[in-house]
This record gives sequence, C-alpha cells and structure tokens, in this order.
Amino acid sequence: MADKRATVQKSIRIPGKTARAIEELGAEAGLDFSAATNQLLEEAVRLRRCPGIAFTAGPSGRRATVAGTGLDVWEIAATYLSLGRDERRLREAYHWLMEPQVRAALAYYELYPEEVDARLKRDRSLTAEVVARRHPALTARPSRRSRRAR
Repeated sequence: MADKRATVQKSIRIPGKTARAIEELGAEAGLDFSAATNQLLEEAVRLRRCPGIAFTAGPSGRRATVAGTGLDVWEIAATYLSLGRDERRLREAYHWLMEPQVRAALAYYELYPEEVDARLKRDRSLTAEVVARRHPALTARPSRRSRRAR
C-alpha cells in the first residue's frame, strides 16, 4: 500500500494511549510500531480521500472494501472494466448498492489504480495449472476407482 521507496523521517508527539493502541494493533498483525503506524497513517489518508471506503484484513492481506457491503473495490473495478467502463451498466450490475457506494469504489480506483490493477493482474494469473501447482490440496484428484480402471 505505502510507497516504501520514498520515505522521510519526521518526529511527532503521540499521546501515550494512542501509542499503546498502535502497539497492540501492530502486535496483532505481526508489525513493529513503525510499520503499524505507517499502515494506519496510509489508511487514514485514503479514508479521508475516499469516504465510504473501509479496509478489511483477510488471507491476502488488507484490502480496500466498500463500507457496509462486503465487496472489495477490486471486485467492482473488475466489473467496471468488463463493462467497458460504463457507469450506468455498473450501477445496474450492482443495483443493490447506493449511488455513494458505487462512487466511493470508482473514486478509490481512480486514485489508486496501481493497487487495484495489481490485484486484477494477480487474479488473472491464477490459472487451473498455477492453482494445482501452488495448492495441490485444492486440486481434484481422480478417485481410486477411476485410477484402477486405467
């Protein structure tokens, strides 16, 4: 999420209660104080720039979601792109979402396309062969009966 190439060192005063909360959140996520603080700051900036977005932790890490929906921004962006960037058709595809929710997802995608596009590219690369190689337990195997018949 954060650009680790261009960093600057700043000195700030943090209330003790806030510092302890950051330490606790960092410990839960396996992050040191600096990494946890940077993640929180980056997310706070993005939340301020895109009202209606939330960040959710999952197996693939933290990701931008549309608040209150369970939908990831990348899911809505994938649909948007598959519909030729047609906002009217996107709203029809997600007819249960309110207008501000759709706008929030599109605004996030507009501001952070590299993040969303990287996720879309990663998903496109997950072919059946790749999944079978990386996660053999998820691959269907022939039953013993069908192997004997060979």
